[in-house]
Amino acid sequence: MEKIQGCLEHIIFKNEDNGYTVGKMLQKGESKIITVVGCMMGVQIGETLICSGNWHIDKKFGKQFKVEQFDVQIPSTTRGIEKYLASGSVAGIGDVFAKRIVDHFGESTLEIFDIAPNRLLEVEGIGKKKLNRIKTSWSKQKDIRQVMIFLQNYGVSPTFAQRIFKAYGQNSIEKVKENPYRLSTEIDGIGFKKADLIAQQMGIAENASVRIESGIEFTLEQMARLGHSCYPLDNLIKESAILLAVKPEEVKNGVHKLGSANRVFLKILNRPSKQPQTFIWSKLNYQYEKDIVEEIHRLQLFEDRISFEDWKVAIEKSSKNQGITLAQQQEEAVAKSVREKIHIITGGPGTGKSTITKVLLDICLEHTSSIVLAAPTGRAAKRLTEITKRKASTIHSLLTYDFVSGNFRKNKNDQLECDVIIIDEASMIDTFLMSAFLKAIPDRTKIVLVGDIDQLPSVGAGNVLSDLIKSGKVPVTKLTEIFRQAINSQIVLNAHKINQGVFPDIRTEKDSDFFFITEPNPQRIIQHVLGLISKRLPKAYNFHKFKDIQILCPMNKGQIGSVEFNRIIQLKLNPKKVNEDTGVGHRKFVEGDKVIQTRNNYDKGVYNGDIGFIKKILEVDKLMYIQFDRKEIEYEFNELLELDLAYAVSVHKFQGSESPCIIMPIHEAYNLLLFRNLLYTAVTRGKSLVILVGTRAAVNIAIKNDKAHNRFTGLVSMLQKKEMGLPPIQIVPMLGEEGYQEWVEDNFKTD
Repeated sequence: MEKIQGCLEHIIFKNEDNGYTVGKMLQKGESKIITVVGCMMGVQIGETLICSGNWHIDKKFGKQFKVEQFDVQIPSTTRGIEKYLASGSVAGIGDVFAKRIVDHFGESTLEIFDIAPNRLLEVEGIGKKKLNRIKTSWSKQKDIRQVMIFLQNYGVSPTFAQRIFKAYGQNSIEKVKENPYRLSTEIDGIGFKKADLIAQQMGIAENASVRIESGIEFTLEQMARLGHSCYPLDNLIKESAILLAVKPEEVKNGVHKLGSANRVFLKILNRPSKQPQTFIWSKLNYQYEKDIVEEIHRLQLFEDRISFEDWKVAIEKSSKNQGITLAQQQEEAVAKSVREKIHIITGGPGTGKSTITKVLLDICLEHTSSIVLAAPTGRAAKRLTEITKRKASTIHSLLTYDFVSGNFRKNKNDQLECDVIIIDEASMIDTFLMSAFLKAIPDRTKIVLVGDIDQLPSVGAGNVLSDLIKSGKVPVTKLTEIFRQAINSQIVLNAHKINQGVFPDIRTEKDSDFFFITEPNPQRIIQHVLGLISKRLPKAYNFHKFKDIQILCPMNKGQIGSVEFNRIIQLKLNPKKVNEDTGVGHRKFVEGDKVIQTRNNYDKGVYNGDIGFIKKILEVDKLMYIQFDRKEIEYEFNELLELDLAYAVSVHKFQGSESPCIIMPIHEAYNLLLFRNLLYTAVTRGKSLVILVGTRAAVNIAIKNDKAHNRFTGLVSMLQKKEMGLPPIQIVPMLGEEGYQEWVEDNFKTD
């Protein structure tokens, strides 16, 4: 390979995801501009590059130097320094300030940045706020440069290098060298295959213990992403062996080592109408389910702080105060909530859950003001506030996150102060959140969980509300009667029909709140939806095309998936036009875009499923400002992988939220994901209007398909104490159904 050196004068093209760059460089000693191309992560205009590679002739662009390896030197001439600072490499500095700074400090500019950055206050226009931003950006850039140069040899993009640096800081290189497989579970967006490629390039063998153990843990993590808090051991062994391309025996040995180190746990579960089966948990998911069981038992040992001598009188008084006549089921729900320490209320739309909540709150307020209302999402909390006229918060904000420890501040040692706590949309709570929530509840606090178990389960692992009900260990009221106020709503009636496996009433009547548009052609479905949100619905209902209308798709991919809908709507309906030269991030975001947060970010106080609008993009500062309800949140460009466009989202992502209008494309193209509970959940998200666009056949497929993705969890068995302990170090042989019971009896004494 040849070696050349020069100053990077201009960047023609840069792919932020893989670092591929086309630039113009002033070659040292030759005094001529040449074209350099290749993966050059993090390079900035004005830097001196030392490149190794070869010359080649491109048919379209002519002679170019193809870079295979490179090193970077900070510029030393005033011209180079000014170009470097003006490139946007340092937050808060553009063309104007770059010139002012270099004019003031000359060739000593970068030395000033390193050893006396406070002297930048001497430059006109730089105040303390701007100085702090510049200092933070400069310090971070120096550290991240080393990480980027180290990771470039392993094909890691600048975006992911920044994520790795954010997670590990100055220890990034050391931690990646120590165990590159940690990237697959600790860095969003880096899967096992990418981490495995890095590891192999570092010389880690295919059958190395660290590789096999990491593969097992990664497979468990993937199962958790699908909702399983545990997984059948024999299935886990097979799937891990396929992922790693090793023999099942080697995976068994890996499970043995992980079990010995308490990094995984094994238990035999008795499951209804099935033989006992051995399941495997990750350490965290096992602890979450164990915590839930222990905390439920703890809370049920103690009586409430408040007692009701005559709950019938209390119900009558509250009903009269609010002008409400409770039906028998509703009265039973309130009575149980008053009498029981922990009570679950479940039912579909129109069954009176909101009415029950209001009456229950009114009764409790007669005895105490120490009442907490909460929900899993911001939108659900906002809705609970509207219903009760009393402030409700998200469970996350209620527990408050501690950034130093990485845990919630409210916990077993510092519990919440309340006599009663009511949680709405409880079906959305996963094992992690329920574990944290219960630990923060004082012994004598009354708990009421309200939710609809026929909706989709939580996005995170587990099926907690349903499991609590199935266990028979927590009192439950199931609401089935639809009340008068809801009978006039086709949304409510059709939701119940769908839930019962009956085809909905899709007759189109002018004053209906439920419409069906028949369209078998997928491309025409898109055109129908565009017409509805751009003209027809804003005109007929005075809806805002983005704020009041939400498209819900059964899946993300495909010609009528949410990704394609987002691309087309952004292109056609956002006034800020998108093209190849505009937009930032992986989704080419522009101002005005509707976006959704795709992971919990406790630092910013935004959570998976929160929807907002991009208010401002500052290219020079590499910052974006997004409005989430009443709060504006700042994002750096390297954090944009946490966001997606949200003109259309999956039904799963919209759980716990409502919109005045829901539009759902439904077509046989979604065949694999058409389930009854998915259609039911989508329809119940509509507050005033629901429109299905597609085919009757697809609706029929969804209604008939009630075999939704089953989740493996251990919570029911643990609550019923029907699990059998299995020493973590003992490996269960891969047996078929024959002989399995005999093996269990030989190895374990069971009651």
